[in-house]
Amino acid sequence: MDHKENIAVLLTCFNRREKTIACLKSLFRASLPARIKLEVFLVDDGSTDGTSEAVRDTFPSINIIQGTGNLFWNRGMHLAWETAANQADFDYYMWLNDDVILYEQALEVILQSSKEKPDSIICGSMCSSNNKTLTYGGIDENHNLLEPSDVIQQCTKFNGNLLLVPDSVYKKVGNLDPKFPHAIGDFDYANRAIKSGFKNYITPGFLGVCDEHDSLPIWCLSEVPLKKRIKALYSPLGNSHPYYFFYYERKNYSLGLAIKHFLTIHLRLLFPRLWKLKKN
Repeated sequence: MDHKENIAVLLTCFNRREKTIACLKSLFRASLPARIKLEVFLVDDGSTDGTSEAVRDTFPSINIIQGTGNLFWNRGMHLAWETAANQADFDYYMWLNDDVILYEQALEVILQSSKEKPDSIICGSMCSSNNKTLTYGGIDENHNLLEPSDVIQQCTKFNGNLLLVPDSVYKKVGNLDPKFPHAIGDFDYANRAIKSGFKNYITPGFLGVCDEHDSLPIWCLSEVPLKKRIKALYSPLGNSHPYYFFYYERKNYSLGLAIKHFLTIHLRLLFPRLWKLKKN
């Protein structure tokens, strides 16, 4: 008899009830090999729009963990992962953003890719809902998103929208670093995996839809008042929060690079027009 393989699916959400439900519906619609069993762990980080109630009514088997309201994405995912790992032994841990709509074959493709590249992290690429362009996925050594092809490709870093982490990787690399509240934790995990001797890959083709957020954050926009730009930069939701970005680069690269980017981030904050001219 074939060994049943268990996957802990990890999500975190906040006040996106319709998107969260749509994501979960796509997860349970996806075709799944007979040997695979899913168990879902969802952190609801203080939603006030009835997300937990809607999930409980629609998917009563899902484990709902109540957050503090101050976890955001990375710390929410850390709590989901910690809860899953403490509850049972899983063969895989799957990260899933609650704004992703999975294609029907997504789970089969990511699992097959994992079989072909065992003891590796497998990332599923996402495309936009309108023109099917690449939005999230694996990132190469030149910091560019990797366009998926018909073969598995190695990547350096990845976005955490859809990721499959085998238990062998988890046992050595561990959980996400809870130092990061929202962003950067996925990049940090990719680097930690490589340092621990593992490799990161993207699957063939797109595995789902996830529309890209605004291309430039508020703190980079010259038309936004300085006070508002400062607030946006230092928000836990910012992707370049100076403190956490400094910590990430100091940890993964060097003190010199961390200092350099700490300074350039603030220069861009103060003089976004000059930065735009430089880029043009």
